[in-house]
Amino acid sequence: MDLKSNVTYLILGGFVDMNKYRYVYFFILFMVYVLIMCSNFLIVYLTLVHKDLHEPMYVFIAALSFNSVLFSSAVYPKLLIDFLSDKQIISLPACIFQYLMYYSLASSDFLLLAAMAFDRYVSICKPLQYPTIMRKSTVIILLFVAWLWPVAPMAGITLGGFKKLCTFTLTGIFCNNSILKLNCVPSPALAIFGLFCFISFAVMPVLFVLFTYAKIFIITSKRGKEVRKKAAETCLPHLMVLFSFSCVCAYDAIISRLELNYSKTVLLVMSLQTLIYCSLKRIDQLSTVVNRNTILSLMS
Repeated sequence: MDLKSNVTYLILGGFVDMNKYRYVYFFILFMVYVLIMCSNFLIVYLTLVHKDLHEPMYVFIAALSFNSVLFSSAVYPKLLIDFLSDKQIISLPACIFQYLMYYSLASSDFLLLAAMAFDRYVSICKPLQYPTIMRKSTVIILLFVAWLWPVAPMAGITLGGFKKLCTFTLTGIFCNNSILKLNCVPSPALAIFGLFCFISFAVMPVLFVLFTYAKIFIITSKRGKEVRKKAAETCLPHLMVLFSFSCVCAYDAIISRLELNYSKTVLLVMSLQTLIYCSLKRIDQLSTVVNRNTILSLMS
C-alpha cells in the first residue's frame, strides 16, 4: 500500500495493562517531564543571564540542556496523552516528525559532547592558545554544525525510507527505528545509509571524545597533583554523560534492529526506564559540570 492511500494513523502497540496502570504511568512520566523541563530551563537561563557563564564550556552545557528540552518535548507529551487515551495511535506525519526529531537531537548530543571534549582539550593542554582557538566565532560554528549537520541525513531517511507500508502497528511506545520495519520491502540502500549515519554521528564522536580525554589524562599525569585533580573534576562527569547516553543509544539500536523475543511488558518497562534514566542521568551530570559554588552564588 502506498503512502498516498488512506493510511493516516499508526497503532502504538507497545502499551500493556493500560486499564490497571495508566494513571501510575501518567503520574511518573509527568513528574519526570516537569523535572526535566525545570532543570534544563534553569541551566539555560543561568547561562544566558550571567556573563560569568558566557564561556564555551557553559555554552555547550546550555546547548545540551536546550537539546534535552526539545528531545523530551518530542516524546513525553505524546506519551502522556497516550496514557490517558483509550486508543494509542499517532498520525503518520506526526510519527515521521517524531522520528526525525528523536534521531536528529540524539546525533546533536553526540556532536555537542565532542565539541565539549575539544574545548576541554584546548583549555587544559593548550591554555595559552585557548583564547585564540576557542573564539566566539568558533563556538558558533560548532553549535551550528552540531544542530544542522544531522538534520539533512535524518530528513533524507524520513523522506526516502517510507515507500510502501504493509503493517501499521509499531512494536514500541514512540516512533524510533522500529517504524522502518513497517515497510513491505526492506531497503539495502537505506540500511547502508543508516549505518553510515550511525558511524558519523555516534561512533566517530565517541571515539573522538575518548581519544581527546586520553590525551588529556596522559598530559596531566606529567604535571602536578592539583592539575590532575582539576582535569578529573572537569572530564569525569562528561565521560559519565557520554557513557550513559551511549548505553541508551546502543539499547535503542539493538531493540529496534534485532528481532528479540521479549514480552511486551518487558519492552514497555525497559523503554520507560530508558527514557527516565537517560533524562535524569544527564541532568545530574550536566549540573555537576557547572561549578556548584558558582551556581549557588548566582542564585543567592
